[in-house]
Amino acid sequence: MKVPLLDLKPQNAALRNELDAAFLRVLDSGQFILGAEVTAFEEACAKIAGAKHAIGVSSGTDAILLILMTLGIGPGDEVICPSYTFFSTAGCIARVGAKPVFADSCEVCFNLDVEDAAAKITSRTKALLPVHLFGQAAEMDSVMALAAKHNLPVIEDAAQAFGAEYNGRRLGSIGTMGLFSFFPSKNLGGFGDAGLVVTNDDALAEKARLLRTHGAKPKYFHKMVGANFRIDPLQVALLGVKLPFLRQYSEKRAANAAYYTERLGALPGSTTSASQACEHKRRARNPETRIVLPGVHARRSHIWNQYTVRIPAYSGWQDAGSPRDALRECLAKRGIGSEIYYPRPLHRQECFLDAGKPQASLPACEQLAEEALSIPVYPELRREEQDYVVSAIGDFLKG
Repeated sequence: MKVPLLDLKPQNAALRNELDAAFLRVLDSGQFILGAEVTAFEEACAKIAGAKHAIGVSSGTDAILLILMTLGIGPGDEVICPSYTFFSTAGCIARVGAKPVFADSCEVCFNLDVEDAAAKITSRTKALLPVHLFGQAAEMDSVMALAAKHNLPVIEDAAQAFGAEYNGRRLGSIGTMGLFSFFPSKNLGGFGDAGLVVTNDDALAEKARLLRTHGAKPKYFHKMVGANFRIDPLQVALLGVKLPFLRQYSEKRAANAAYYTERLGALPGSTTSASQACEHKRRARNPETRIVLPGVHARRSHIWNQYTVRIPAYSGWQDAGSPRDALRECLAKRGIGSEIYYPRPLHRQECFLDAGKPQASLPACEQLAEEALSIPVYPELRREEQDYVVSAIGDFLKG
């Protein structure tokens, strides 16, 4: 049996007629830059995100960049973000000339260690940038309290968490500005790169829209230097076909995640990293633990953009390599897709190393990078495929 990490074809095939109609509608309109399609999509997304304003942009990466530019962050500034995340979070900070300051993560939810972030605030800190990794929220009460204490804006990187909640509030709308990605692998997956910026601040929304189109208003009269961050009408027309199914997609992912947790939780050496709140101190490791299943913190929903287990170096492991890498190789031999998100934390990336200075130690980030492995969880995954994945993991752990 073959079980890919992600298979987009079934989801899109089920909507083939509607997608074809959306394509022809845009083709016949002749409106290929902004316009009514974009406005309607933005309004629908704003309601889902619980935000006053939604601004469609060219990618999730460009959404981060646009927000940083909107907030006026640049050379000499520092922005605190997690090290255990996708590159664009910190890459965009560097692109505006600011310095990413890396904080450690919570071992349970993979998100920002707020205590560590608090210790790294200086007079040059201009924003906090938590990431809602894998579809679960960061500890936003603590983030917002820390930001209020130091009068800092909060940028929510919710690229992987469209529709997820924290304490009854939709992610992206809690901080100063938020962002989402519609990269094809996301729970609302597009047909190429696309993203969204959201905010409840009228002035910031107006500035972001201006920067999205080279800072020009009216056309050819430039108030500031922006860029071309526009989302395409064709992209939003196709995304608009899938948007009504967002909750259904997320519910199916959650059902698949629950099934994994039940079945994998029955394996010898399995434990679930559940707790009520983020843990800022490393747990004592049971040497008999062979697989750690992802936990969901209280007051948070999870849209399961990824189902990420951890494979520690357990008692009795004798091989030279890591058990995580060995498991991935085992799965690949049986035709099962998996991915390592992320094999090297950002503070260890070559482009962020300061020559001649000792590297920072972020122990939780480094441990997650060594142990984490994501397995298939997409909505159309069948139970027999999940059973095959569970069987393969069980065989490996028994060995």
